[in-house]
Amino acid sequence: MKWKSITGLIAMAGFAGLLLFNFGSQVGGYMDFEQAARTGSQAHVVGNWVEDRPTRYDRAQNVFIFHMRDEAGNVRKVRYPNPKPANFEQAEQVVVEGRMEGDAFAADNILVKCPSKYNEQKGLKQKASASARTSSPQQSQ
Repeated sequence: MKWKSITGLIAMAGFAGLLLFNFGSQVGGYMDFEQAARTGSQAHVVGNWVEDRPTRYDRAQNVFIFHMRDEAGNVRKVRYPNPKPANFEQAEQVVVEGRMEGDAFAADNILVKCPSKYNEQKGLKQKASASARTSSPQQSQ
């Protein structure tokens, strides 16, 4: 092997190692609030909005605050530095991305999952395809 090839391979390995080192600590997987608090890293937490707890939007600070119950049953306050997402009240599930800051979860992003909308559309498509099968053209005799 030529020395240029060896130098190139070493440079590529060093670059890959640098990427893994820098982004490895920032990329967290799906966790509950307790795991996110223990790791202190960026995390995705799946759960449901706790409707009986107060929800508010502070216009002066541009912060939406609500309480969420994760899949393990832990309830935490979530602070989101944006207005309330559309369809928030209709959400079947909420995914927040961020990190724990004390007893509250500081969310950078919120994903609102409303599968009922897609189920209704799927049901309409199934109805249409079923009616198309039953209303085949009559054959002439």
